[in-house]
Amino acid sequence: MSKINLFKSIAKGVVTGSDIHCLYAIVKANNCAIPAVNVSSSSTLNAALAAAKSAKMPIIIQFSNGGAAAFIGKNSGLSSIDASIEGAIAGAKYVHQVAKSYDVHVVLHTDHANRKLLPWIDGLLDASEKHFAETGKSLFSSHMIDLSEEPLEENIEICKTY
Repeated sequence: MSKINLFKSIAKGVVTGSDIHCLYAIVKANNCAIPAVNVSSSSTLNAALAAAKSAKMPIIIQFSNGGAAAFIGKNSGLSSIDASIEGAIAGAKYVHQVAKSYDVHVVLHTDHANRKLLPWIDGLLDASEKHFAETGKSLFSSHMIDLSEEPLEENIEICKTY
């Protein structure tokens, strides 16, 4: 089977829900890898999408807290956390809008949120619920909570909450 046809059962654009499990199963069964690219602007995002289109393979688009703040710009006047929330929301909506135009599968992900960044994840989860109510689709495919610096029991309890 050619790589062009590997992912034909999954709709192009941001991949969420059961389709994400299907995508990872296909990747695993075919010994593929999906590159993850942190983006901080529409230019870096477009370049990543163009690379995925050229390779005819899925891509993981990641927003870090800082990259999300950069996406909205330094002069927004928002607090650091609010800039990161609004930047990630704007970037995610941009990805939803343009990914199908690039004809690619995108896993939309947040990168390494430690304890102090949990309010950022909270804001994105709230935005995702609103987006789901409006569109029937989650805003993000996944979020990464990194509590590796916390005691194991606390790490597990916080992760269970999320």
